[in-house]
Amino acid sequence: MIKNFVRGFGALSLALIPLLSAPAAHAAPVAEVTTLADAVGLVQVTEEDRTGYTRSSFKHWNAGDDAGDGCNTRAEVLIAEALIAPTIEAGCKLTGGTWVSYYDGQEVTSAGALDIDHMVPLAEAWDSGASAWTAKRREAYANDQGAEASLVAVTARSNRSKSDQDPADWMPPSPEAQCRYVGEWVATKLRWQLTADDRELEAMKIYAEGPCEDTIVRYTPA
Repeated sequence: MIKNFVRGFGALSLALIPLLSAPAAHAAPVAEVTTLADAVGLVQVTEEDRTGYTRSSFKHWNAGDDAGDGCNTRAEVLIAEALIAPTIEAGCKLTGGTWVSYYDGQEVTSAGALDIDHMVPLAEAWDSGASAWTAKRREAYANDQGAEASLVAVTARSNRSKSDQDPADWMPPSPEAQCRYVGEWVATKLRWQLTADDRELEAMKIYAEGPCEDTIVRYTPA
């Protein structure tokens, strides 16, 4: 009886050795939380270069986070950000629903009147480091639903007014939106390890050290 117990315990111990010695699984990235001023200080500063940029370098919209729901990234963002959920019809056609475009504070009741804005525009991302990425990473960036700040549903008018400009040249027309906007811009730059140029950095510092000094930035590296 004792011999059998010892033999069984020894076998169990051997079976456990691979489990104990196996390398730990890669931990998920940890969310970073900091002040806007400190976050701005973490953004690397370099000159920007748009050489070779084309919008088609960033594949979008793809099948989204749920490839089986029949909706692309654009539609999934609209569904996620709706204050009153739209009806989802065949082919992921969205009818009804209510949204508020935070750039200009406008209430919108038609999905077709909204653009899905890349917080840091594709051209700006290219200038700031994405030109060196793989096509797969650029696609991930262009369809990023892993952070609420990355893609936002806003009025077409405000999005097209912004175009590919950074905070040195464009800010949301609604004053109430500006601190949130700067915080989300910096969070997106840090999430994707994108750089900033001198004018952009100075513009962010003005907000971080002035009206937006209490803004908190949260980001998770992609």
